[in-house]
Amino acid sequence: MDFTRVIELASYTLPAIVTGFVAYSFFELHIKNNDRKRAFLLNKQAHKESLPIRLQAYERMTLYLERINLTKLLIRVSPISNEKHDYENFVIEQIEHEFEHNLTQQIYMSDDCWTIITTAKNATIQMIRKAAMSDRVDNADKLREVILNDLLEKQSPSNAALSYIKNEVAELW
Repeated sequence: MDFTRVIELASYTLPAIVTGFVAYSFFELHIKNNDRKRAFLLNKQAHKESLPIRLQAYERMTLYLERINLTKLLIRVSPISNEKHDYENFVIEQIEHEFEHNLTQQIYMSDDCWTIITTAKNATIQMIRKAAMSDRVDNADKLREVILNDLLEKQSPSNAALSYIKNEVAELW
């Protein structure tokens, strides 16, 4: 009799346990899916709101790179005196000032992109300094001429950075 009672009790309890387990699993899965859906919608909304700001940052850094492109920079910034070191320092000061003005844009772009932009800035400054140390440069106009002639043989550092920015912006879509 006891054995029959145990079997009878198990026949009622076992389906209830299985049903409870299935219900628990279903609700847990349902809650996880709702959480994922909510997180996706929040992320989508945040992306929608941040995209214009990020694009503006890329635009500003594109403008910066265009402005420090040595060909354009040397045409735009005239020598302040005939001394090559005065002109060298003045042009570098222009590059650094523009860079400092755009420092906050780094929070809207990837670390790789920002590193490439700073590398382009530093390479541009290095090209100016290297040309100024040349023996064939004795005044500001000659410095401009030497730098522009060097650019005929190689690409401006800002061009490579501009290409990287274009690729990164294309990935945003």
